[in-house]
Amino acid sequence: MAVYRLCVTTGPYLKAGTMDSIYTTLVGTCGESPKQRLDRVGRDFASGSVQKYKVRCAAELGELLLLRLHKERYAFFRKDSWYCSRISVTGPDGTVVHFPCYQWIEGYCTIELRPGTARTICHDSLPLLLDHRKREVQARQECYRWKIYAPGFPRMVDVSSFEEMESDKNFALTKTAPYVDQGDSPGNRYLPGFPMKIDLPSLLHMEPNIRYSATKTASLIFNALPASLGMKIRGLLDRKGSWKKLDDIRNIFWCHKTFTSEYVTQHWCEDNFFGYQYLNGVNPVMLHCLSSLPNKLPVTNDMVAPLLGPGTCLQTELERGNIFLADYWILADAPVNCLNGRQQYVAAPLCLLWLNPQGALLPLAIQLGQTPGPESPIFLPTDSEWDWLLAKTWVRNSEFLVHENNTHFLCTHLLCEAFSMATLRQLPLCHPVYKLLLPHTRYTLQVNTIARATLLNPDGLVDKVTSIGRRGLIYLMSTGLAHFTYTNFCLPDSLRARGVLTIPNYHYRDDGLKIWAAIESFVSAIVGYYYPSDASVQEDSELQAWVSEIFTQAFLGRESSGFPSRLCTPGELVKYLTAIIFNCSAQHAAVNSGQHDFGAWMPNAPSSMRQPPPQTKGTTTLKSYLDTLPEVNVTCNNLLLFWLVSQEPKDQVECEDASEPGCWLSSEVEFGEIVRDPWAPTQMNTSQRRFQSRALQSSKAAWPRSRGTSGSGTRAWHSPMPTWILPSSRTASPSNPCLRPPQRRKVQA
Repeated sequence: MAVYRLCVTTGPYLKAGTMDSIYTTLVGTCGESPKQRLDRVGRDFASGSVQKYKVRCAAELGELLLLRLHKERYAFFRKDSWYCSRISVTGPDGTVVHFPCYQWIEGYCTIELRPGTARTICHDSLPLLLDHRKREVQARQECYRWKIYAPGFPRMVDVSSFEEMESDKNFALTKTAPYVDQGDSPGNRYLPGFPMKIDLPSLLHMEPNIRYSATKTASLIFNALPASLGMKIRGLLDRKGSWKKLDDIRNIFWCHKTFTSEYVTQHWCEDNFFGYQYLNGVNPVMLHCLSSLPNKLPVTNDMVAPLLGPGTCLQTELERGNIFLADYWILADAPVNCLNGRQQYVAAPLCLLWLNPQGALLPLAIQLGQTPGPESPIFLPTDSEWDWLLAKTWVRNSEFLVHENNTHFLCTHLLCEAFSMATLRQLPLCHPVYKLLLPHTRYTLQVNTIARATLLNPDGLVDKVTSIGRRGLIYLMSTGLAHFTYTNFCLPDSLRARGVLTIPNYHYRDDGLKIWAAIESFVSAIVGYYYPSDASVQEDSELQAWVSEIFTQAFLGRESSGFPSRLCTPGELVKYLTAIIFNCSAQHAAVNSGQHDFGAWMPNAPSSMRQPPPQTKGTTTLKSYLDTLPEVNVTCNNLLLFWLVSQEPKDQVECEDASEPGCWLSSEVEFGEIVRDPWAPTQMNTSQRRFQSRALQSSKAAWPRSRGTSGSGTRAWHSPMPTWILPSSRTASPSNPCLRPPQRRKVQA
């Protein structure tokens, strides 16, 4: 008689326990145990409980390969969900094998768990394990299906597949839902208290292992309600018409002011701060260094000589690499929207900037159209105060549109959704790349589904607050994706291609490169262990299927994008994984978390413009300026969104002290015990501690800037790079399936 001792841990979450009967079967190389119910006196699987059981077998089972969990009805109780964290099995010889689960198990079913050891398909030779990998991937493909949201968009999750799973309908494994115009959707409707339509049916069915935690949901509600209620009581959300004076905008938020938002309010119209935002604002990726001026921007030396001063000229500054361009060409053909029954307007400006000898980036000239001519004058700092301010405000409106639609939502939401989908559909839970990437796509599918149901839907918030509306959003994103390249995706390559490696005070670049290097170092250690040769990468069929699906579904098979459709070397894999992790975490934080700080003062980030771009100089006044800015209700609805998305989630995992044991990614048991190599855990822990140390150093260096002080204690502008570095607002938590949540400790600055 052989006795195996099981230790079953239930997650400490709301309604994580179950009243259903739980049975188990152990499968080893020498046979399998009889199906046995896990039962003790009293309730067994309460939330947060750790229960011990014994499984008796006629003989030892050999090396344990699988653990089957059977969830069945108990008496007259209704079926419920169970969040199983992990199961540890101690064999007759004292050997402990860990089976991570970390997922919700719904209904009556049987699931099979493998030991926490990460293994590629090349490391599995037993038919039982190979078949298990295949069945697991097929099951996830049934659950997570691709959907075509709009032509030219990255493919995304089809939430209707979750409803079909609940109703036990059958469908093809690789079925892709075709594009359907949502304009006639009966579920897209106005709800009491909301200024826009909400596509309610798409929010009702969400696979439990990708939806928000209870903590996240509660924090979302409690962040939104007080701010929106305050605006509603004061009548701001329903008030149409222009602002009477600029100072009235200060009163939108009474309690939600930060040092940075107050600084922006005081300095938004200064040229120094206007240029600084190109380096460290929420869209720090627009600048390109020029060696010569484009024909579509005919700026002459006489125009800019008063600003350049004596001893230099425009051509000299071009040769020195001190002239930069922000080109909003993508807006030239964007469709426009109507707000409050009034036509809105869009410009496609060209903004020329100069890096002066003091290291400040200053605007030199602004042309509000892509075609030069008498109707598209070049605005200069020497023009009247209101003309120059209006020209800069038009640029800030273009910044808002490009940032929100492309830099933020397309690049750090939709593409990350495609990465998440491909990971779930093509890699089994035991695959090392699955374990590596899963934390960084936390909540991505849920948050994007919410965005499509409330922002991107017809008559959603985008249609209510932006000058381009939903049609313009679809145009911008599809055009942006058609021009997006692998160089844009990889931070070091992007900085090099844009010629901005030497600009001083570019904190986004400096902090970003440190974080990139820390991620790359950690990923290199993982990849180097599991993929020691080119052949090990090339022969991993699951990995290649994953890369191919991303290329096909995210980038629509466009060869000119430069994204790989196949990986051939460990170095290529390291770069690819580093870029994905960086963009899903640090890059998202950089372009998302500062939106309230930089946008709470609306003229610094107007979502729409109500008058056409000026075609002559000398016509702008305070009244015409106010009549160009968004109306009161449009402003307030947009600022509510800024406030909401800028809040740090209450269940985020902070970057822990490098001296602490544990790992933000997974435990050494899950990642280290490949092919029973005793050296692996030591290697993983060493690389883990090295990563934590580097991330913590970057965090401490960025902390003073993000709190509004420099290292010397003097005031400085906000840097958008997160002080907590990794994981991001959508990264690892104990609720992620298969990942063991270590103990955390917040960084103390």
